[in-house]
Amino acid sequence: MTEIAEQPAQQDETTRRRPALSPSRAGDFKQCPLLYRFRAVDRIPEKPTRAQVRGTVVHSVLERLYALPAEQRDRDRAGEMLTPAWEELLAEQPELAELFEGPEDPELEKWLSSASGLLDAYFEMEDPQRLQPESCELRVETELPSGVLLRGFIDRVDVAPTGEIRLVDYKTGRAPGEIGEAKAMFQMKFYALVLWRLRGEIPRQLLLMYLANKQKLAYAPDEDELRRFERTLEAIWQAILKAGKTGDFRPNPSKLCDWCDHKALCPSFGGTPPPYPGWPEDPTANEESILDRTD
Repeated sequence: MTEIAEQPAQQDETTRRRPALSPSRAGDFKQCPLLYRFRAVDRIPEKPTRAQVRGTVVHSVLERLYALPAEQRDRDRAGEMLTPAWEELLAEQPELAELFEGPEDPELEKWLSSASGLLDAYFEMEDPQRLQPESCELRVETELPSGVLLRGFIDRVDVAPTGEIRLVDYKTGRAPGEIGEAKAMFQMKFYALVLWRLRGEIPRQLLLMYLANKQKLAYAPDEDELRRFERTLEAIWQAILKAGKTGDFRPNPSKLCDWCDHKALCPSFGGTPPPYPGWPEDPTANEESILDRTD
């Protein structure tokens, strides 16, 4: 599906490319300011996991599936897209080859089979032949009245004949516990706010689809909630800018530290961060990677 950038026509390239806040980077700072620094300022590489890359491949297949005429969106066609989607991703990011010991690695076949299983789950949860999304992988950007610029990608936007909007996000893991659910819903509220500010219409439903255990989580936001969320994002951005001036990005230890790639550099665990390089001039510093969008 062709990417659509929903940006005000009057914005010039300089305005569009100034630093913007994405749901992933906002979530990072909210979780741990030091994690935000490692990812957005230091840009320390993180080794992708097989699960993350599998999610990227499955997302790519679903996006391509909805680019087809409705009658062609069947399970066999989706399966045919799986290996080409992996090969194209590998061509774009050759370092992903390190996840396996060559093309004959039996683990690669098992991994592709597990991705195929996620497609099976998707077809059990929805019939794509009965849906006609307005857009897939929609790039959205808006400026809040306070001047904070928000930017992100929405997996799928459905618009009913009566005009109601539904935002859909595919998750290739299992439905999470309380912490993971809050993180996922933070992301969805971010998208709901951006789309509301762009179109003047509050999405009727936010739908998370967890393919690994075939569960759905639906939520209906309201205006008061989105206004509160807007103030939260503005506060996060101001805190980011304040920390950016001084380099004072403090760690916030939690249960999530066990999954952090940067634990060895964290003072909370006896590590030492690299010297602060200063606030990045690159306007893409806060943007999401493909892996951010496919957790």
